[in-house]
Amino acid sequence: MAIFVEKSIQLLTISPEKIPVAKLHNYLLSAVAPRPIALASTVDELGNPNLSPFSFFNVFSANPPILIFSPARRVRDNTIKHTLENAKAIKEVVINVVTHGIVHQTSLSSTEYKKGVNEFDKAGFTMVQSDLVKPFRVKESPVQFECKVLEIKELGKEGGAGNLIICEVVRLHLDENVLDENQNIDQIKLDLVARAGGSLYSRARESFFEIPKPIQSRGMGVDKLPKSVQKSNILTGNDLGMLANIESFPDQGDVDKFMQDNPGFLTQKLNEKHKFAQEFLKKNDVKSAWKVLLS
Repeated sequence: MAIFVEKSIQLLTISPEKIPVAKLHNYLLSAVAPRPIALASTVDELGNPNLSPFSFFNVFSANPPILIFSPARRVRDNTIKHTLENAKAIKEVVINVVTHGIVHQTSLSSTEYKKGVNEFDKAGFTMVQSDLVKPFRVKESPVQFECKVLEIKELGKEGGAGNLIICEVVRLHLDENVLDENQNIDQIKLDLVARAGGSLYSRARESFFEIPKPIQSRGMGVDKLPKSVQKSNILTGNDLGMLANIESFPDQGDVDKFMQDNPGFLTQKLNEKHKFAQEFLKKNDVKSAWKVLLS
């Protein structure tokens, strides 16, 4: 069991039904963040286009390819959005991804214009005819999903209640400029943005970091680490997670050679060794961190 210096924590414990929905809504959107954004294009029964962003959105299946987004009932007056009305009537939608290059236009498209007003025009987006569905695609978005609406699941009748629009992707369009040499999406080139609480957004590519997936190897687990490491006053939970995500310790020969090249570590006290190991971990050099700890 890892031991850390505990900070004084005071928990605010809340029963959702005891606070105003607007307050709960704020807590949920601020805590469950950042969230990807679906710029959803629909048409009404007369063919009038509508465009609006939704951050209650994600991918839920690859086979079949399923995306779900949720236009919630407005908290202030319990009204529903034109996107929901159109999805119920036409049962088709195009979901366009939102990048840093179009985030301000996307925000503008969320303005509550009157029914029949074309948000493509208001936001300065270009309508592109879809191949298999009636709603238009957003030309400026580098990834566009043409979808059929399979089901709409109403989660409630009061203000703030979501409406899960379950969509099957029937065609997708990818801008080749965001693909790598293997025709995979390059996340840096794509430059997605995400939604947080209030008026905050985040730019994904500025905060990427890599963690090796445990499915690629069978990490030994924190419980298998030396007790001196588990109980460290220096190493954090993240540090222990990195150290435990290896299948076996370095060979003693590798440790000995490392010590020959870095004899200063031999005379260091335990906490000092842990600090040095932590510096290697900050550089994602787990092997060297272990050689320090095993010296």
